[in-house]
This record gives sequence, C-alpha cells and structure tokens, in this order.
Amino acid sequence: MAISATAGRRVMVTGGAGYIGSHTAKALADSGHSPIVFDDLSAGHAEAVQWGPLVIGDVRDAGAVADAMRAYRIDAVIHFAGLIEVGRSMREPAPFWDINLGGTAGVLQAMRETGAGRIVFSSTAAVYGQPQSLAALTEDLPLRPINPYGDSKLAAERMIAGLCAAHGLTGVALRYFNACGADAEGRIGEAHDPESHLIPLAVEAALGFGPALTLFGDDFPTPDGSCVRDYVHVEDLARAHVLALEHAMGDGAFFALNLGTGTGRSVREVVEAVGRTTGRSVPHSVGPRRAGDPASLVADASRAEAVLGWRAEQSDLDTIVGSAAGWRRAPAFGRRFHHAQSVAA
Repeated sequence: MAISATAGRRVMVTGGAGYIGSHTAKALADSGHSPIVFDDLSAGHAEAVQWGPLVIGDVRDAGAVADAMRAYRIDAVIHFAGLIEVGRSMREPAPFWDINLGGTAGVLQAMRETGAGRIVFSSTAAVYGQPQSLAALTEDLPLRPINPYGDSKLAAERMIAGLCAAHGLTGVALRYFNACGADAEGRIGEAHDPESHLIPLAVEAALGFGPALTLFGDDFPTPDGSCVRDYVHVEDLARAHVLALEHAMGDGAFFALNLGTGTGRSVREVVEAVGRTTGRSVPHSVGPRRAGDPASLVADASRAEAVLGWRAEQSDLDTIVGSAAGWRRAPAFGRRFHHAQSVAA
C-alpha cells in the first residue's frame, strides 16, 4: 500500500468545502494531484469547491465514503471533516466524539474496503492540553488534552496509528497551531458562521463589520499580559498536507508533526497588526480569562522541517492579516457585510 512520491494522486479531501480543506484542495491541484471533495456542507461552502468534484455525504457513513472512493478510484485521503469549536465541545461533548472519532472510523473502514493507502489527518495543538511552560512545544511532550475537542482528536490519531500498524496503511497527523489568513487571489477564505477566531473578528471590528473585540484576560505571565499563540498562514498549512501526502513511507508507518512558525505573537500584537494593516484602530475591551486558556501555545516545528522539508514561508503577521482583511472586505461566499462599500478602504 505504499504511495508513490512522484505520480499525481486521486485524493479524497473530507471536509474539503471548509476553510483549510478548500485551500488544501487548491494546493493539491497546483501540485498535479486530483482532489475529490467529500463534505456534508454543514459548515463548508459548495462555492469553495473549485478544483475538482464535490460529493455530498457524511463521513460517518462508511458505505457512502467507500462508494465515492470506488467511483473516483481514490488512493489517498486527507481527512479534515470534523467539529472544531473548543468551547462548544465543553458544553456539548457528544457530537465531538460522534463526528470526530466516528467520522475517522468511517473513513478508515472505507479505505480498508477500497485499498486507499495513505491518510493525512487534520489534528491540533489541543492534544497537548495546558502546557506549564512558555517554551515551544515538541511532539515528544505528554499528550494531555483538557477538552473533548482535543480528546477526540487524540483518540482519532491513536485509531489511525493502530489501523496503520494492523492493516498496512500509512498515516501522518498534522497538529496545527492557529490557522489564519486567506488565499492570496481572494477566491477562498475563512467563512465560519458564527466566527470565533481572533484575526477575522479583529478585522471585522476594525472595519466596522462587527462588534468591538473582547480580549480574554490581560494578566497572563507573558510580556504584555495577553495570551501568546503561533499563527500559521493557511496556505503554509495546505502546502504541508501536500508534502505529507507525497512523503515516502513504509507500510504500517504513522507519525505526527507540529505545524507552526516557532514564534509566538500575543493577542495585543495581533490587534496592533490589524490596526496597522487596515489603517483603522480595533475597538476592543478586556474581559476575564476563559477557562482552560493556556498562557502560550507555540510550536517547535523543527521535526516537520527535518521530515517533510516544510517550514512556514508566508506566516509573518502582516501578510496573514493583509490576506485576511482582503477576504473580509470582499468575501466571495459566506458571510456578507452590509457596511463593506462605505467602510472598506
């Protein structure tokens, strides 16, 4: 079941109508592969599927996944489909186990039935839980999720590793830190509704498209008191998935890699970058800390560079914010902002 590192592959992208999935489908097509998107459109957008066919279906339905794999002669999967909201996972844990773990089980069963040999899994830094140190995180740290979202992603990683070892599949789990930014050409971008991520919310506040931003806590043990995170441009993340797909591996192999820049940026630094890039100050207030928010989450991504030859190349903060602001001013799909003509500069 080893996958060729050179020939173009027919790749099922589950959740490929979503944010990172659609950017990865574009990167696959640009690299000579053929993406086939499998998505139930519960959070994604059909308009984001521009580089191959769309199959509408639920990843928990292994039979439907297998039918699509046979129809399109799929030989590899990049698996994004799942729930991502940490706060919601604390309030409603059951859907996260059902969809994140059950969906991974459905995909793996379909792969076994059809002979697809490689899975690249969209994982998360949430598997590390709440680090006690401000140091960059390596893949060798203990895995101690503190919410059902992180728990379900770690369980899915372990399921993939077990099935790879037992059945000769190959797998790579990519643990993202903070995905952000948008396609430089403006065709696709972040279109969550509701939106919960810092950079788009800060841009909306600056442009007058949304309410004032709330900074959750200003008393963390960081240089300016606000949380520090590692922000990675979505196009850098997409490129990492293609490299993981193409990486030569022996049957049964599985490994996990961090994807980040190795440089932390505080919430206040992000707010300053949004103001600088948009030319408008970001109205904001300071609220209490959110339960479970670590002071710092920064990736040590040296293993991704050593194994895949990957490093973040487009992830300086001004580039990220500039692309995010460009998308927010004129989104091609998703949320529309009625102040756009009078406010956008």
